[in-house]
Amino acid sequence: MKKLIANNFAFAAKQYQYLEKATPVDSMPKTFKDNRNVNSDVYWWCSGFYPGTLLYIYEYTKKPLILDEAKKRLAILDTVKYFTKNHDLGFMMFCSFGNAYRLTKNEEYKKVILESSKSLATRYRPDAKVIQSWEITDGGLRQKGFVGPVIIDNMMNIEMLEWASQNSTDKSFADIARNHANSTIKNHFRPDYSSYHVLDYDLTTGEVRKKVTAQGFSDSSAWSRGQGWALYGYTMMYRFTKDPAYLKQAQGIAKFILNHPNLPADKVPYWDFDATEIPNALRDVSAASVYASALLELGQYTSGEEKQNYVDVAKTILKSLSGSKYRAQLGTNGGFLLMHSVGSIPHKSEIDVPLTYADYYFLEALLRYKKWYL
Repeated sequence: MKKLIANNFAFAAKQYQYLEKATPVDSMPKTFKDNRNVNSDVYWWCSGFYPGTLLYIYEYTKKPLILDEAKKRLAILDTVKYFTKNHDLGFMMFCSFGNAYRLTKNEEYKKVILESSKSLATRYRPDAKVIQSWEITDGGLRQKGFVGPVIIDNMMNIEMLEWASQNSTDKSFADIARNHANSTIKNHFRPDYSSYHVLDYDLTTGEVRKKVTAQGFSDSSAWSRGQGWALYGYTMMYRFTKDPAYLKQAQGIAKFILNHPNLPADKVPYWDFDATEIPNALRDVSAASVYASALLELGQYTSGEEKQNYVDVAKTILKSLSGSKYRAQLGTNGGFLLMHSVGSIPHKSEIDVPLTYADYYFLEALLRYKKWYL
């Protein structure tokens, strides 16, 4: 594993030079499709992953030029700290500025995180005790009758709120995070610990109006990346709170994923556990990356055979993603590390392409393995 980790970071340092050249200085990389790079502005929900990944590469390699590139991208991302139009501030600002502050202790980065947390907190709906994911200004959601959509992905964004409370005098951030996590445990999960993707809340009463999907196979299916967001989110919440309810939830989600008959031997899941075209369904490498990182942390809070199982599966995933089936050749794939992720099949968007968050959580998992298990 030590050699595998070293090989991946050496590859990443070289491969991301291609990605840098393909990404204009005022943009962030998004994907690589039809033999061309697709970029986004800084308000795309994935805008924080590229600088975050650069910072992971820098953490391992200590190459100053990589840190310089990360700083350039952080500079254009700075204005997003005032963005209040969706729940993704954690992805955008904590995966980027959170890692930047952790590695550099630059107080300006800390200020950005705290301001971003204030912006995210504006989306909290106190009567329903949830953070609303999406606005209902656009015609599509309004026509479908939504009033307070909350997606399982939100569990990732509340990490920034927990951190903000831990690193400031404002404990309201943690109160919001825990209320949201508790509402999600209560409402978002089935008895087998699988998660719905989207719930619509009455924001006055907190009543759940409907349980549906946006990116999964069906309303009742287990969308693979969504299960990863849930696993990672509750493991992270246990880190901050040591509340045994969060650990139990994470263990239940892990059991659902790892014991599912449709999880392939290489542990890279199909895009949805209930997709009808299995075993010919597309895999989702981004979900696998999230699983690996989350399982390695969950292993820190468990012991014995359970811990070993989590670590073994994460190790299998990392070995699978490091192979030629999923990892790109140098200079190909638009500069992204991993191939074969799935954004949203129902929306016919980002299907079987590289995605920034697949790379991010892959490198995060490799660093976690190096820190905790070598």
